[in-house]
Amino acid sequence: MELALLGNPNTGKTSLFNHLTGSYEYVGNWNGVTVEKKIGTFKNKKAILVDLPGVYSLTPISEEEAVVTNYLLQGKMNRIVNIIDASQLKRNLLLTIQLLEYGKPVIFALNMIDIAKRKGKVIDHQLLATYLGANTIAISARKGDGCEELSRASIDQQCNGEYSLFIHYGEIIENAIEKMSVMLQGKTSLSNRWLTIQLLDGNTTIFQFLANLLSKQELETFIHQVTLECEKIAKKPEQIIYLKRREVVNQIVQKVEVEADKKQIPISEKIDYLVTNKYLGFPIFIAFMYILFMLTFDWIGTPLSDRLDYLISDLLTEGVTNLLTSLQVTSFIRSLVIDGIIAGVGGVLVFIPQIFILFFCISFLEDSGYMSRVALVMDKWLENVGLNGKAFIPMIIGFGCNVPGVMAARTIETKKERLLTILLLPLMSCSARFPVYALFIGAFFGKNGALIVLSLYVLSIVMALLLAKLFSSTILKGEKSIFLIELPPYRLPSLKVLWKSTWDKGKGFLKKAGTFIFAGSVLIWLLTYLGPGGLDVEMDQSFMALIGSVMAPVLAPLGFGTWEAGASLLTGFLAKEAIISAMNIIYAVPDTRSLQHLMGEVYTPLASYSFMVFILLYIPCLATLATIYKETGSKKWSAFSVGYALILAYILSFIIYQLGKWIGLN
Repeated sequence: MELALLGNPNTGKTSLFNHLTGSYEYVGNWNGVTVEKKIGTFKNKKAILVDLPGVYSLTPISEEEAVVTNYLLQGKMNRIVNIIDASQLKRNLLLTIQLLEYGKPVIFALNMIDIAKRKGKVIDHQLLATYLGANTIAISARKGDGCEELSRASIDQQCNGEYSLFIHYGEIIENAIEKMSVMLQGKTSLSNRWLTIQLLDGNTTIFQFLANLLSKQELETFIHQVTLECEKIAKKPEQIIYLKRREVVNQIVQKVEVEADKKQIPISEKIDYLVTNKYLGFPIFIAFMYILFMLTFDWIGTPLSDRLDYLISDLLTEGVTNLLTSLQVTSFIRSLVIDGIIAGVGGVLVFIPQIFILFFCISFLEDSGYMSRVALVMDKWLENVGLNGKAFIPMIIGFGCNVPGVMAARTIETKKERLLTILLLPLMSCSARFPVYALFIGAFFGKNGALIVLSLYVLSIVMALLLAKLFSSTILKGEKSIFLIELPPYRLPSLKVLWKSTWDKGKGFLKKAGTFIFAGSVLIWLLTYLGPGGLDVEMDQSFMALIGSVMAPVLAPLGFGTWEAGASLLTGFLAKEAIISAMNIIYAVPDTRSLQHLMGEVYTPLASYSFMVFILLYIPCLATLATIYKETGSKKWSAFSVGYALILAYILSFIIYQLGKWIGLN
């Protein structure tokens, strides 16, 4: 048995999916977190559940919403589970009506009744079930209350899809439904009524589907004739459909929703007065980010990383060295393991505490409901540069990893804004760059580390805004969309949810260490071990030195014109973490010193900041570039994302270093 889980954004749909299936999918407290359908198996193994993107209507205006209509057109599910936000009943029931018209059995999960009560609304869910003509179960998706009952009812309930709720759309629309039913007779197993209503409601996906059954000309003629009939009463078909649905919804809500004796002002409204204020909103966001970086560097992250560095660099290296010596392995293998694998992979792993603390803090801000407010605050800024607040959501995701950030751009309605967001995503300072920041901050900036990292994150946002204005005014002119976002109530995230979300983000970092970084470390070591003169050559005579020397003169005006820096930067295309692996191997840190101490002799503070800015902005990693190509389907735009970022990184690092020298910062 296959069930489809559907509902508006921010109704707790993904949390419900996790409770019903026992699996975990990323839960972010903002719109559009579910971009593609996800499939899980019920805990009792009797059915599978498909989690579809949150939508307000079946008429798609973005790629994520088209996923829902395309899935419904396949018609494979046995039943639909529709999750409804009790605190936003009027809006949610508009989708519910469309699902009932679809014709498959539906069971309703009424969520957030406690929030509705705090807003002064008491919902009679049994009376609601009577009007909808289907089983309606009150649940708490976050706590899991009612989920077992819903699970049993979803699988065992016997219903045939014939509901008491029926909307008569008026003579014009009803006649059109009858006419289309005749035209489609025997051509599809789907509900002709549902298909016709969706067609007249402007669903382009349904139009494309029906164009394969009839002819495009027949459909256009049909729609034109119905439109002419509707215009006689000064309305369009979609207006008639919407107004009739709204009338029915209002009637239902008036009967099932009772005003409570005492209405409480939601805490969300009190907090939003500050965090969404047009003057205070952005400074508050910057303050939160500063605290996040203080936790990551000064307060918790760095002390833990120092201890892990001791375990890997001293204890593990010494233990493995003694083991290999006792086994009398060759010097080649000993050098590969110690100087290649442990130095390369271990040099990245020491930053695990800082990476996980960063992800934990970001997960807290996401699941608390704050990130939606940040998108709202940023909307005015983004609107001025050719985007809207919805584009900031993929950018925030990009702070964790650029790959899911690029994929999240599917939630943006217009093609132009979606492409623009994708092109700008690689500028967001992802966690893979974090080890590089940590290295230089530990070497040069000490207690000011949080401010330095904050400046890099702010710089990435500022550059994205400036380039958005440039691109939207030149190469990407086009239509603008309207930004609509639902602000969810603030919640205190549970530790279980936070840990799962943190682990979901952080495990990618560990996977890279065991795959890309491992392979990259071996390759880098081989290039330093081999040279034109043969095996085990001096580092300066190795193939790696020859490769890096080609780039050194070009990088000299940026403050880091050495072959070591050039060779390290090349590895960043594979993965940004590989830069640290390359440095650990190339600089061949003595046993008595750390890489951070060595950086203090090789770089200056100004050169190190210039280097970090270059890392922040230059070419996307291989995985991000592949995702850009997949999402855009264009080699031209993929190459453009590499070219403009490289030029921008060079120009900005050049300005920072040369200006810094001029004012005496070197």
